[in-house]
Amino acid sequence: MRPLPAFLGVFTLLAAAPALAGTDYPLALDNCGVSLSLPAAPKRVVAIRSTSTEMLLALGLGERIVGVAFQDGLAPEPWTAQSAALPVLSEKLPSPEVVLEAEPDLVYAGWESNFSIEGVGERATLGALGVATYVSPAACRSIVPPKLSFEAVFAEIAEVGAMFDVEDAAKALVAEQRAELAGITPDRRGLTALWYSSGGKAPYVGAGRNAPQMMLEALGLENIFADVDDGWISASWEAVVDADPDIIVLVDGERNSVAQKKALLAENPITSQLDAVMHQRYLVVPFAAAEAGVSNVPATRDMAAQLAGLSITP
Repeated sequence: MRPLPAFLGVFTLLAAAPALAGTDYPLALDNCGVSLSLPAAPKRVVAIRSTSTEMLLALGLGERIVGVAFQDGLAPEPWTAQSAALPVLSEKLPSPEVVLEAEPDLVYAGWESNFSIEGVGERATLGALGVATYVSPAACRSIVPPKLSFEAVFAEIAEVGAMFDVEDAAKALVAEQRAELAGITPDRRGLTALWYSSGGKAPYVGAGRNAPQMMLEALGLENIFADVDDGWISASWEAVVDADPDIIVLVDGERNSVAQKKALLAENPITSQLDAVMHQRYLVVPFAAAEAGVSNVPATRDMAAQLAGLSITP
């Protein structure tokens, strides 16, 4: 049994590179501190959270998905139609019994907390029943991952490609996203930004370690909560007003829409006086793209186009 090789920095992805050899099974890897071994490429997968579903669809693995749960809406194009046809096990977290009824050989979750007694089941319990489990590495909590980078996102793509024996598809996807990322020109105006994820009485915002910070850096925007060593935090509106951000990034989710956020910012007596609110200086990002996954690069490119269209005097 060979361990999974380290992928960070491995895939330079030159166009002339030869096709990769197939995965050598059994495949052993460490995921959030949990050791697992795949005897073969998974054939029946339950995807928890949109980031997991989108990763599988992007690698051409949609036919192996036997159930999805806790989704944040349909996947973006070109996977929208395929996403709509997937069997939904639950709008939120399914019980272990519901998961096992789908007879998966792998459960792929976007958050480590999805694996619990109250959720889809504990990883050890599922493993004892012959069901492998995998968590998006950026969402590990039992082992704190390093500050998120696009290289880490590309590493997850490569790792999932190896797990499913679709390494060529993973290589092509990473190459495409590298080129797309290289085409994004950071804004040079020295603008500051708030990443507003959710919350009313207290805003839940992007801090300095995860996808929000990674994407804001690529855009050339200074996150007003960048000095907080966390992915997301519950902040205060007073702190937001004190920072007076030039730009506000609005995360568009089914449970907390952009329209709701705009109304709250305009109605709140203190945030309504922010220049960014009065002049509607907003960037919009889909909820699933606000967490580590295959939608980060396209969403960053889209926000760069939105930003370029704003007239701002810092």
